[in-house]
Amino acid sequence: MTREVSAFAPASVSNVSCGFDIMGFALRGAGDTVTARESDTPGVRLGKITGSTAVLSMDPKENTACPPVAALLKKRAGVNGIELDIHKGVPVGGGIGSSAASAVAAVVAADALLGTHLSPGELLALAVEGEKIASGAVHVDNLAPSLMGGFILVRGYDPIDLVRIPVASGFWCAVVTPDVEIRTAEARKLLPKAIPLRDVVTQTGNAAGLVAGLIAGDGALVGRSVADVIAEPARRHLIPAFDAMGEAARRGGALGYGISGSGPSVFALADSEAAASRVAGAIAGALREAGRAWTVIVSPLGAPGASVLA
Repeated sequence: MTREVSAFAPASVSNVSCGFDIMGFALRGAGDTVTARESDTPGVRLGKITGSTAVLSMDPKENTACPPVAALLKKRAGVNGIELDIHKGVPVGGGIGSSAASAVAAVVAADALLGTHLSPGELLALAVEGEKIASGAVHVDNLAPSLMGGFILVRGYDPIDLVRIPVASGFWCAVVTPDVEIRTAEARKLLPKAIPLRDVVTQTGNAAGLVAGLIAGDGALVGRSVADVIAEPARRHLIPAFDAMGEAARRGGALGYGISGSGPSVFALADSEAAASRVAGAIAGALREAGRAWTVIVSPLGAPGASVLA
């Protein structure tokens, strides 16, 4: 019988408004499942892709799940190839780490199948190879929380230096995804090439304030800090009813509101599960009035990361 192993990797919110490319947290309730099996065909190939309404490439060089596994195969002698089946539970182009979830689930499954027992840091370095395809850049603010879970701060990229933020209990998140697709690589092209010093100071203060507020359990400080003066102004026009959703979130009691990743998903932080559910309903109501469809995730702030299923 051909050996196979399945792994699950969750969706994630990245940037968290003021933490562009340096902050992200895992979500409970959505994720990708990848099954890896030994193959006599050399290299990595795709078997089937299910669950996604988007048309995804079956070319191993263009699908984010494959390059991390190809890089892992080079570390393991005696195995000809690996075939991957992908079940997409994270919408493509939704701004909640679809490409990251596939890359992480694939490399975790392959690591378990091959018995390489790599460290989280080694797995992350491999998963980056998949994210490069999706965005054309190296960023791990979706990859790291999808792999490790929790709320992750990327202190630096050269080398990658990760810090797990000990979030006080009680913080929850509502994520609402409108029925529109935004490609990360295209959204990154909209970012400003130069940033005024005053905006750098504002963004840095907000990032520090958000971390401090999450650790201290200070909802008011978290709310004051969830603000983006760099990426959001350049991207908000891509998201239908963005201002209306923000107003609804604030009326519903959200601590803070912003774009998840490159969008179109938006997130709102809350101080309880009940509050997050109420805010999710308020945001959805704004989309209903705008004539759009949507999906909703309500999750504690910083859910578990990737895991081997079988």
